[in-house]
Amino acid sequence: MLYNWKKEIERFAPNLHVEIVHGKRDDRENILREHADVYITSYPSVQRDESLYQHAVYDNLILDEAQFLKNEQAKTTKVVRSLRKKHAFALSGTPIENRKEELFSIFSIVMPDLFPSKKGFMELSNTRIAHRIRPFILRRLKTQVLKELPEKQESVQYTELNDIQKQLYVAQVEQIRAKLQSAVQRDAFTQERFEILAGLTRLRQICCHPDLVMNESGHTSNKMEFLMSYIENGLSSGKKMVIFSQFTSMLAIIASRLQQNEWGYHYLDGKTPVKDRLAIADAFNEGDKSIFLISLKAGGTGLNLTGGDTVILYDLWWNPAVEQQAADRVHRFGQEKNVDVVRIVTTGTIEEKIAALQDQKKHL
Repeated sequence: MLYNWKKEIERFAPNLHVEIVHGKRDDRENILREHADVYITSYPSVQRDESLYQHAVYDNLILDEAQFLKNEQAKTTKVVRSLRKKHAFALSGTPIENRKEELFSIFSIVMPDLFPSKKGFMELSNTRIAHRIRPFILRRLKTQVLKELPEKQESVQYTELNDIQKQLYVAQVEQIRAKLQSAVQRDAFTQERFEILAGLTRLRQICCHPDLVMNESGHTSNKMEFLMSYIENGLSSGKKMVIFSQFTSMLAIIASRLQQNEWGYHYLDGKTPVKDRLAIADAFNEGDKSIFLISLKAGGTGLNLTGGDTVILYDLWWNPAVEQQAADRVHRFGQEKNVDVVRIVTTGTIEEKIAALQDQKKHL
């Protein structure tokens, strides 16, 4: 995302001196001493280098993907809030992902006097909040500003657990049920909640592929076989596909199958160096490899993948806004083809529960 911002600024304002704050501590400190017009950095970097930013007063503070600051008690949010600035702008396609207080956190940075206290904010009705913030929000839907943007067709493809998955799934459900009963009896739910959440994650992994929870490999899942069939059909039709999963171990299994079929692909996850990500995205957009495997958290924002025309969400995330951001890597300005967004859901499992929860959150 950092290099994408630099690329776009240099494109539209070539006379500005732009610096990306990166490298070792001494390098970052030297960069911030330079008289640049624009400094580009990340939220984790600002938190890590808090002392380096406290001496300056910035003309403009631009917060891209401001939903990352939705928790007003988080260390990163507190550091960003403490930065001295004359003006502040928050950019987000999803300023509210789960609860309305996330909006308070963002406004506490850009316009702290609008809602002096969280308590007062929470006492306001949604209508009153909307009325108060309306003069300060510029909202544009893609249908308004990108009238020529091709259509986006969303679909859900359903698969079932195979026999091995069913055995694993039932055993895991029983384990979670026993853990819950024990926690309730001992009034120890708070202490056990992380283990219970880990159990729910294992249920989701079982839906993806049994090898994610087994100590042996060589199995498969109906979801995996559907994906392989979908990819094969897509390649024969000239499609360029972006496949997201939140589990890097799942991406590794998919990559192994792609290699077996001798299907070329690009790959990006949280370990991919930031400086290399833009080049990988450009290679996908312009090259002949038609598959891009991406970790949902690492590549769900900040990338331009308009060379693709198909988004496959291999596993569901609790928050639909995160998936929407991922799909928008492909369905965005510059896209010339219709885009298919495919979610793969395993019936009769926790994935159907997540899908129902997503539908509720979409109406927030």
